[in-house]
Amino acid sequence: MMDVTSRSTEVQLNIDFASIYQESILHREMEELVKQLSSPPPNSQILCFLNRFPQNSWTQFKACLWKQNITYWRSIQYNLRRIIMAIILALIFGILFSRHAKILNNEQDVFNVFGAMYMGVIQLGVYNDQSIIPHSTTERIVMYREKFAGMYSSWSYSLAQATIEIPYVFIQVVLYTSIIYPTIGYYWTAQKFLWFLYTYFCSVLSYVYAGLLLVSLTPNVQVATILASFFNTMQTLFSGFIIPAPQLPKYWIWLYYASPTSWTLNTLLTSQYGNIEKEIKVFGETTSVAVFLHNYFGFHQDQLSLAAALLIAFPFVFIILFSLSVEKINFQKR
Repeated sequence: MMDVTSRSTEVQLNIDFASIYQESILHREMEELVKQLSSPPPNSQILCFLNRFPQNSWTQFKACLWKQNITYWRSIQYNLRRIIMAIILALIFGILFSRHAKILNNEQDVFNVFGAMYMGVIQLGVYNDQSIIPHSTTERIVMYREKFAGMYSSWSYSLAQATIEIPYVFIQVVLYTSIIYPTIGYYWTAQKFLWFLYTYFCSVLSYVYAGLLLVSLTPNVQVATILASFFNTMQTLFSGFIIPAPQLPKYWIWLYYASPTSWTLNTLLTSQYGNIEKEIKVFGETTSVAVFLHNYFGFHQDQLSLAAALLIAFPFVFIILFSLSVEKINFQKR
């Protein structure tokens, strides 16, 4: 049909199909039909819907979660790399700090154990938030199309994205903990082991959700990666390892309390050594491990429950901000 009505055919036949159509009865009938359909009939009601989406929020969430489950299961490169990296880091730190956990004779021995915790938290967290940025950016393109088609709300997508990360983060943490805990030689009690597992899980989850938040706040991978580097630097500086909290200036202490990593290290070290009364040499003086943690780092055994509550609060804060950003900010250019 396009060949028959093409410009070259019109020249060959010396015919202008557009002029013929404009003068035809069919054209006048179509114009009348357009005018008729453009005006609502008498006594008609305005078309409206009770809900913006055809399904309720729970059904939308389940559909998004099912979709994310399939996507993550097929994203072997993304998930397998994280799991392998967790195993590699556990082996490296486990060998480097082998059997150091119970060697406590002076302050340097405590610093060694604290350094092992610090390196594990930072390296595992940074790798996760850097890995999720390109993956989530790709998913965001699909989300824009499906959301504006009325398939689901931004909150259903955001919560499903956060939920699907939980089992994969848990697998990483279980593998990491199973290797590094006995290798470094931490205390074998159920309470201390579960504290260790819980703390690392909340820490990695915070880094992952922080990466999602940065993606939602930025237009592309490059900007998100730059902001992630800044976020990771702040976590490193104000974690309480390089500069303990009692030594921080008062006008910077708020960054220490706002850092998820500081509470992570607080919980890790306190849950392992906060009740250890073994006496050690600290800068030439004799004191117990528990007192040294209190005086030098500002860690309190009686505040362990508070630290644990804040650890689980940080992921919730990040994911709520992520959901709000997805709902309010749109970087699609069309």
